[in-house]
Amino acid sequence: MHDIRAIREHPAAFDAAMAKLGNSGASSDILAIDEARRAAIQAAETMKAAGNAAAKEIGAAKAAGDDETFNRLRAEVADTKKATAEQEQVAKDLDAQLRDALMSLPNLPYDDVPEGADENDNVELKRWGTPPTFDFKPKEHFEIKGVQGGMDFETAAKLSGSRFVLLSGAVARVHRALAQFMLDIHTDENGLTETIPPVLVRDEAMYGTNQLPKFAEESYQTREGMWLIPTSEVSLTNIVAGAVLDADYLPRRYVAHTNCFRSEAGSAGRDTSGMLRQHQFEKVEMVSITHPDTSDVEHARMTACAEGILERLGLAYRTVVLCTGDMGFGARRTHDIEVWLPGQDTYREISSVSTCGDFQARRMNARFRDEDGKPQFVHTLNGSGLAVGRCLIAVLENGQTEDGGVTLPEALSPWLGGKTRITPEGALA
Repeated sequence: MHDIRAIREHPAAFDAAMAKLGNSGASSDILAIDEARRAAIQAAETMKAAGNAAAKEIGAAKAAGDDETFNRLRAEVADTKKATAEQEQVAKDLDAQLRDALMSLPNLPYDDVPEGADENDNVELKRWGTPPTFDFKPKEHFEIKGVQGGMDFETAAKLSGSRFVLLSGAVARVHRALAQFMLDIHTDENGLTETIPPVLVRDEAMYGTNQLPKFAEESYQTREGMWLIPTSEVSLTNIVAGAVLDADYLPRRYVAHTNCFRSEAGSAGRDTSGMLRQHQFEKVEMVSITHPDTSDVEHARMTACAEGILERLGLAYRTVVLCTGDMGFGARRTHDIEVWLPGQDTYREISSVSTCGDFQARRMNARFRDEDGKPQFVHTLNGSGLAVGRCLIAVLENGQTEDGGVTLPEALSPWLGGKTRITPEGALA
């Protein structure tokens, strides 16, 4: 959420930043609501002061035996109280309207974010590794002979509908090993605190991480009103909601492996084959809560943590910085990491690492005390480290062999009991 004082004091700068996101003149509507709200507050305060003054005169009139003045002033006070209450309600309604308007606006991009319309305008930052070459036409993950028996879309559709998968046998084991591998690296080497958060959250948590109100249709809500998390960013970031932290408590670095749920509203026809885009999927998510002075350094560190997982697995990738037209609602800057998928002959996103500035902190009222003891908003960051299902896809496609088997990354062997491949018959060996 944006700071109304900053918009009020620098409307031109706010509009210039919003224009990069295709939202021109955003300050005018916001400031009109703000002006009306402030006028209502001032009017209520003026009425209240007048009523208080009249109330004092009532006592004097009664003491003097002036019944006419006493009755007139008492009626005036009653009328003023009613008018004050009405004006306070107007101010309250305008305050809610202003909050809704501020919550509906996306975060402002940092100055170093490239301007652009869509993914074609993203800027590549680096490449790592060389995509493998094959003596045969590489298949997509769901076409590999040794994988097909352990990746059942038909049974999943019978149970739950489209965009679900039932994993079993060797494929399920590799999927589990990948998640454990990621968690162990992040906790043992990258200094993140392993966390097992709830996957059902209240409205407040979804608002705090900008999933609501904008993305309600992309999430699942229970009959009781709880929400299934679209990412554990929601649970992890809200750990500090409403808190005022000591500065030396920062940074806080969390990691969690959870199921995630997305309705994929608006994605009809996209990535319908295989398990690239599912309603239910698993992610190892990283979240950092930092001092504002260190959030840029933390963004680079988190990006390197995600990249390091792919490097250990020997998977070629590229890292891009998203342009203004492709960046998410709550981000000020986002690095997308895209892994090479031979079956599609292209790089596909496997992690987004974003720094949000104080945008989420304002929504959550998450603060720390500065050197003068004054509460200031923290900065929040989040990133996949990594999407487990997409990492499984990459491992299977990059390691496929002509006979329908899969050679697995050597780094994964300790998490697979020393096994190094999936046979064409679908067994671990």
